[in-house]
Amino acid sequence: MSFDWADQPVLDGSRRSEFYWEGPVGTGAALATAMRGWEHLRYEVTEDPTPRSDGGRWLHTPSLGIHFAQTDAAGNVVIGEDRIRYAMEIAAGNAFELQRELDVALGAAWDDELEPFRHASDDAPVVWLHKVG
Repeated sequence: MSFDWADQPVLDGSRRSEFYWEGPVGTGAALATAMRGWEHLRYEVTEDPTPRSDGGRWLHTPSLGIHFAQTDAAGNVVIGEDRIRYAMEIAAGNAFELQRELDVALGAAWDDELEPFRHASDDAPVVWLHKVG
């Protein structure tokens, strides 16, 4: 396995790479876990769902740490019933607090921080999902 590295124009002195992979279910979690100790990295690992398993997204930034979200067949983040109930309980009728809790569940802060890096150059493709299984 080798990576094609290029300058990352969003952050001087940094580099970027994208890698398309295929593997058995659980490979996304294994990749994200292996990179978790490298706290200076920004990364996104995505795993498509299969007929027998959910997909997932692992997002990491140095300032926020790691975030995991389950995804559906279209790549949408899926928030489970228990997480929604928790958000409603914490919000206690406060719409702003409910929005904050749902933003956390969706990984909004991670997406906000990673977005400039995803679109770092006009010729850098953005690959959202990868096939597994």
